[in-house]
Amino acid sequence: MTKDEGEMDFLDIFGQLDDPRIERKKLHPMPEILLLTLCAVICGAESWDDMELFGKSL
Repeated sequence: MTKDEGEMDFLDIFGQLDDPRIERKKLHPMPEILLLTLCAVICGAESWDDMELFGKSL
């Protein structure tokens, strides 16, 4: 499936946010962290530890 002109997906939209982290400390792009967090919460994650386990299980 291709995107229609002007259509944006989750990573496009959240990729526009300013990332306040120190550049040299970034291990993962901010939009990917936000997407993983959203998916983890939808799947029942209730803590940061749950989100970490969810991310490591992928």
